[in-house]
Formats: sequence, structure tokens, C-alpha cells
Amino acid sequence: MVSRILMPFLAAALLADAAPRTWTSADASRSVDGEFVSRGTADVTIRRSSDRKQVTIPLDQLHPDDRNWLNARHPLPGSEAPPPSGVFDQLAFGDNRAEVLEKLKASEIVEMPLKETFLGRVGMNGVFHTRKKIGGLEAVLYFDWDDAGGLKEITLHTTPLPASALHDRLVPCWKELTGLLTTLHGNPVNAKPELDIAPLEDGAMIATHLWKLEKSHSAMLGASRVGDRYQVAVRFTTEDIQPVIIPAGAAPGNADVPVGR
Repeated sequence: MVSRILMPFLAAALLADAAPRTWTSADASRSVDGEFVSRGTADVTIRRSSDRKQVTIPLDQLHPDDRNWLNARHPLPGSEAPPPSGVFDQLAFGDNRAEVLEKLKASEIVEMPLKETFLGRVGMNGVFHTRKKIGGLEAVLYFDWDDAGGLKEITLHTTPLPASALHDRLVPCWKELTGLLTTLHGNPVNAKPELDIAPLEDGAMIATHLWKLEKSHSAMLGASRVGDRYQVAVRFTTEDIQPVIIPAGAAPGNADVPVGR
């Protein structure tokens, strides 16, 4: 199984079109929106959004965040590093907070609407959200850390919605995620045929699907509840979540999937 969940997932689901991005000068005084076209050893060519003209920018005039983005997404031939065992985009379990922040800032998958100076006050939870909708819903990222400060869990939560939105909004998103994760990891070791939010208690998550990843890591798909609102949720964790054993004669998919809490 591939542990890098969202590299092909997000390429298919969130980056269907190569979206323009903002390119910032080295001193952060100027910026321009444009699509990546190509890069060389000393410059990058973009297609400017304002007039669709191609312009070439020397790398030494680019902000370090943009150079990091280029090196991660478009490395020069022969300079590619071995692919990391990422669990979401370039994020890998064990990354410290500074590494997570730098990777997220360089990501094509998520964006941060707040200025970085505010992160010291609010932290990273709930700040980064997907650039594209998943099954019609936006999603935000939440993180959990081990005692040594390393990343041990990533949770993707969609927009909170009332229970009345179950069938027309939550279920389509849940079905899309089911198909994407199954394409990447094969059939889940546990699965339920329907998304049932009735048993959900406030502050809890119920998983409908469980996939086993590399190094005994786990991925779960389901829903969570906050007050009277419900969200589709994907949880990537270092925990070794064990599948539920379905008794002989029971209908497949009827057992509750553990959430590891």
C-alpha cells in the first residue's frame, strides 16, 4: 500500500486544473499571480494571470517560500530526492511544527488565508484549508503531536452542516472520498455501506471505513459532530487501528469501525 495518501488523491480531486498562484519578490514588496510554465537553473517562467503573457523571473529575485515550492514541485533533473513517506501532500509523520509549516506554505493543495504572524496566537489547527472543494465541500486541517513534538495525526474536516444536509451534501462528499481512498489503497479492511450520523455524540467521530497503511499506520473515513453540526472527516494516524471482526453469518459492512480513541 502507498502511504502518501493525498499526492495522487489531491492531484485528482483538488488540482484538476493548474490554478494560478501568487509569486512574491525576495523582499516581499511585490507580487504577481500566474501559472507555473517551466524552470531553469537560475529562473522560472510563469504565465501571468492579468494578461496571459509569459514572463521569466530570476530565482534570486523570488521569495524563499516560492523557491521552496519550486524545489518541492518542480526539481531540476537529477536533483530529485527520494519521495518522502508523506501522509498528506508532503507532510510526513514525525515532522516537527516548523517542518509542517514550511511544507504547508509551499503546498499547492492547501492555503492559509491568515498572515503568518497570526499563527503564534491561533496555532495551525483550522487555519489551512483546501484550495479546491472535495465532493462540493471545503475542508480544513487539524494536527496532533507526540511528546517529542513530532506530527502523529492529521484530520481533514469538511464544512460543518446541519443534519438536514446529510443526503444532499455530506453523503456525496463521503462517497467521493470513499472512492478516492479505495483507488489508492485498495479495498478497506472495514467498511459500512451508509453514512449514519444518528449515533454521533457531540465532539465524537464515527468511522465507516478503515485502511491499513505502511508502518502499521491507519486511515479512517467517517463523520464527526460539533454541537448540532456534522462534518465528513478523514483521520490519518500513527495508531495501529485494528479492524473489527465481523461474526460469521453477519452481513458485511454492518460492524462499527473503531476510531482509536
